[in-house]
Amino acid sequence: MSVSQGRVPVLAVEGVSKHFGSVAALRAADVEVFPGEILGIVGDNGAGKSTLLKMLSGIHAPTEGRITVAGETVHFSSPADARKAGISTVQQDLALVEVLDVATNLHLGDFPRRGLLVDRKKMERDATDLLKRLNVRVASVLTPVGSLSGGQRQIIAISRAVRLKHAQVVLLDEPTAALGVQETAHVGEIIENLRAEGKAVVLISHDMEFVFKHADTIQVMRQGRSTRPRRVSETTRDEIIALITGAKQE
Repeated sequence: MSVSQGRVPVLAVEGVSKHFGSVAALRAADVEVFPGEILGIVGDNGAGKSTLLKMLSGIHAPTEGRITVAGETVHFSSPADARKAGISTVQQDLALVEVLDVATNLHLGDFPRRGLLVDRKKMERDATDLLKRLNVRVASVLTPVGSLSGGQRQIIAISRAVRLKHAQVVLLDEPTAALGVQETAHVGEIIENLRAEGKAVVLISHDMEFVFKHADTIQVMRQGRSTRPRRVSETTRDEIIALITGAKQE
């Protein structure tokens, strides 16, 4: 069990490697994220960020090493296992169903029921309350997701992840990709609120300005390996870029 400054990480990756045949996508990576903190994970394309996220979200299993949640070793065989363990994920492709409305998308895989039937009124009511709490504005929760802007869809996907009541960790894969200034700021507000609620947030992003603004700690991945995590207050953008490019070695 890893402990930093007397705290136990809510999610830890310890010596994890992942091989696809002869290709090593991850090489003994170590990552920790603590309750009420935002961890920014950065790196070039092919650095292993996506493979790491897919392991944490239950899509891939590690070849070596272990993953722990609140100090307990976990083994995920599906995304449902990760969700049950309290890990909620927003993939870059959002995984929204465009022909369905906002309320239905927010409840995919977890519909409220009245007997054997879906409780549509409760679903719409809960969706309205959630979006109000997150200050998300849509014309109606009955609006088809396919008619929303790209930024609005991104916010809906993040809202769905936040809705998982027992989530201890929220994983975000490039949450500001292709967003405008106002929508990016809104994503930042939601992330800050998650931290205030004691959630741990793992932010995978190429948006260095966004990461430095919101993350508490930054960790660089390069060629499948993880570098030592750095507190944002104790590093610089130049140092992080040097680690990404390999100009600085550890």
